[in-house]
Amino acid sequence: MSAHHHIQSSVTSPEDDADLARWDDDGAPPTQPPSSPTTWLRVGAELGDRLVALSGRQDLLVTCRPGTRSGAPAAYFPHLAEIEFDAGLFAPLQPHEVRPRIVGDEEHYPAAWGVFVHEAAHAAHSVWEPPADAEARVVKAAFLLEESRAEGAHLTRRPTDRRYLRTSARTLVMPDIANPDFQGIEQAAGTAALILGRRDAGILDADETKAVADLCETVLGADLLATLTGIWTAAHQCADHDATTMLAHAQDWCDALDTAAPVQPMPEDLTDLLSAAVTVVADNMDANDAADLAAANAATNALAARSRAQAQDRAQQAGQRRKAAATAKSVFNARGTTVSPDGTPAPYSNPITGTRKPTAAEQTAAARLSRALRAAAYRERTEERTTSPTPPGRLNMGRALARDAQRAAGSIPTAEPFAVTRRRNSPTPPLRVGIAVDVSGSMSAACKPVASAAWIVARAAALTDPDSRTATVAYDHDLTALTRPTHRAPERVTTFDANGGSHNLGDAIDALDHGLDLSRPGAGRLLVIVTDAHYSGGETAQAVTRIKRLTAAGCAVLQLTLTQESLHLPGTTLLHLPRPSSAPAAIAKAATDAIRKTR
Repeated sequence: MSAHHHIQSSVTSPEDDADLARWDDDGAPPTQPPSSPTTWLRVGAELGDRLVALSGRQDLLVTCRPGTRSGAPAAYFPHLAEIEFDAGLFAPLQPHEVRPRIVGDEEHYPAAWGVFVHEAAHAAHSVWEPPADAEARVVKAAFLLEESRAEGAHLTRRPTDRRYLRTSARTLVMPDIANPDFQGIEQAAGTAALILGRRDAGILDADETKAVADLCETVLGADLLATLTGIWTAAHQCADHDATTMLAHAQDWCDALDTAAPVQPMPEDLTDLLSAAVTVVADNMDANDAADLAAANAATNALAARSRAQAQDRAQQAGQRRKAAATAKSVFNARGTTVSPDGTPAPYSNPITGTRKPTAAEQTAAARLSRALRAAAYRERTEERTTSPTPPGRLNMGRALARDAQRAAGSIPTAEPFAVTRRRNSPTPPLRVGIAVDVSGSMSAACKPVASAAWIVARAAALTDPDSRTATVAYDHDLTALTRPTHRAPERVTTFDANGGSHNLGDAIDALDHGLDLSRPGAGRLLVIVTDAHYSGGETAQAVTRIKRLTAAGCAVLQLTLTQESLHLPGTTLLHLPRPSSAPAAIAKAATDAIRKTR
């Protein structure tokens, strides 16, 4: 249970270092058994490199060999600026298996590393020295208090070392309880200082040390235990160089033990009782450490799973973008042919029947929509007003007089009498409108009005802003581009029939999304789907996934239906048109609303 032997002040004889390796005449090192002292020299040197970060000192030497001069598993020699380390702490590892220079290698020998951290705490914070005339008993008590004080100070610098300081308590402190240097009341008090002192320093938890706390309260009495607790708590606040205060606390410790009235006779088996209580503490520590490790592993696994999910999501999104790009390239081909879902031509299912000149009513509607889009896209100029103490700018006489008054009063003038107003034009957002029209057999009534609406919107968008673009895709099982995402207005109206089967709205949305950048902010974006939505489950699921992605990106999605029996696609704004001829006006209004809401 002794504490003072971890800090050594005596100088050892040079005979202890006589076993260093010698070189042969040919320069080859002699063959050494795996566990010889010289094979551990490298480990000691690497521990010394890591000690710089642990202690904040660069003047320390670490020697590692089987056994130590002090007899302790490890010890710190302040006058030699040396830490000696018993190689047996690394058992069953051999020297070639220990690489302390590698950060993280300590996970292979946590018990040895815990002892090393403990000695590093002494090297960093146990810098006070008792005077030569100090009473030996008081010095012993001071070193006893120093154990938890040094570890607590180390913990404030390196809180992540707590797990290793807990390990050192198992390796260094708890085995000493069975071999006490003190007897009677001093033995119980020493155990309290070593175990409960670490509790109050934040190394151990209160629930872990309850067995020792209860036993010490029974043996020492509540009053004496409270007095001793106050002494080591005060010692925890002592500065590293303050030997006077540490010895004063140690004197208070000795006085408290000398003047304490025994609550009851000391048990004859006190050592066994204390050892049993400390065993309970160790078991509680193991349980808590296992729970903490399980929680940390669970958190790590959850983080790894989340990272994998995010990586898979990114890969999936990248794959979807590549697929959408390939679909758009195949749909908006230069030949104007119909393509199947795999991108191959499908000329026999082309719904286009020809082209015609736009009617006067369609031209008028396009001009009217163009004016409405320009009005919706108009943004007021922004004004920025700034002031300055010097021209240019409009002079404010009140501020000028205030500035003169400040100058006359001898203060630094802060009034700024000149004001400048700068007006900037806000950019007009372009328009992106994609129209996906269902050309299965049940949608024949929508062909003429949608063809008219597609030409009107494309024409109006081109007249409104040269950066605006529209496109129309007809879909059943295959895909056909009725208008393409170009900046030029179409000269003629493309007519088509609806006599297809099956549906492929998902790929149609992909083509329009990639061709018009419907997922990218900065423009008024609208997707119009003209369909009765009588799809199979798989077709609906593919379409809804893409619709949700577009709405999440800020693109408005409108579904136009012509019959009451039509189904609603989730995520879209449903608009029922009893008269198919009203489709152009409905699409025009939706486009105007989309560009008006753009910010």
